[in-house]
Amino acid sequence: MDVTQVLRMNGGDGDYSYSNNSLLPRKVISMTKPIIDDALTNLYSALNFPKTLIMADLGCSSGPNTLLVASELVKSVDKIRQKFGNDESPEIQIYLNDLPQNDFNTIFLSVPKFRKNLTNQMVSNNSSSPCYISGVPGSFYTRLFLRKSLHFVYSSYSLMWLSQVPEMIDINKGNIYMSITSPPSVIKAYREQFQKDFSTFLKCRADEMVSEGRMVLTILGRQSDDPCSKECCYIWDLLAASLKDMVTEGLIEEEKLDSFNIPQYTPSPKEVCNEVKKEGSFMIDRLEVSEVNWDASTGNNLNLSEEEDVQGYNMGKCMRAVAEPLVLSHFGDSTIDEVFKRYAENIKSSMSREKTKHINVTVSVTRKG
Repeated sequence: MDVTQVLRMNGGDGDYSYSNNSLLPRKVISMTKPIIDDALTNLYSALNFPKTLIMADLGCSSGPNTLLVASELVKSVDKIRQKFGNDESPEIQIYLNDLPQNDFNTIFLSVPKFRKNLTNQMVSNNSSSPCYISGVPGSFYTRLFLRKSLHFVYSSYSLMWLSQVPEMIDINKGNIYMSITSPPSVIKAYREQFQKDFSTFLKCRADEMVSEGRMVLTILGRQSDDPCSKECCYIWDLLAASLKDMVTEGLIEEEKLDSFNIPQYTPSPKEVCNEVKKEGSFMIDRLEVSEVNWDASTGNNLNLSEEEDVQGYNMGKCMRAVAEPLVLSHFGDSTIDEVFKRYAENIKSSMSREKTKHINVTVSVTRKG
């Protein structure tokens, strides 16, 4: 599997698009806003109230969340400059980065409306937008920007994705991710791939960021030291169960299942901290853990009689928006609807029995001088 070619969220604005199934990531963005505001306040002061700021959203995906992040960054800076008594907001360049297969066209079609809305919301009410948007296709595990050019870097729900499926010496039989039944060598391969990738990410950003630059990263993670804990693996166990049932029924070849592994690693706060310290270019300002329930994928306009079914259905659509390109590239399109129908049923059943949640690890760092 060439991750750079197949790892993307479903594009467009259809029923299974990420654009229409991204309420849960939006909730996470909202939850971490105080950390972002704190980092930007410290940045603005440390840089002595700059006239221009260069920012990057790495792993921006597509849909409403992409420009929501850009909007929140600009409005936050505008409030901060008021706090410090400055009359004019700095001009802001925001680079939106994701892999080349990302649906950048949907983003760019939304930019004119974004600029108009942002201008109307700004306290200064300037006639021209203080924000300029550019797309930067490419892997954030490589250099993307000029040396010492970035003031602020943001990433949410992206860095758990690995640059490649870990190279394994043993077959991860019957599993598609780390599991309690995975061989120890599989767990080791996943952990080492994350360490390699995250270290590379930090080195690249260290080259690209100015001294005193800030970076806020939110990663889907876990609280437990156990990389196979239910809090991080359960969502993929449910997809594996759906695929195994289809193997039993002869709808999918067993060899296909055994050769499919999700290129993701959900780190603990300790692992994130260790890698930042090991790389050495950044100082940790804040390291926090938060939780978001799976039912955050559903809005609040439900009555109690329909809530349970709709929550499971919507979480199933959310995961299809995330995982369909990976599953489709490996298993083909003949069984894709059946796979995600069964997956949605497994998710709904799980959510009816227990309180299911994701764990988020957020780290805020400063580029050392």
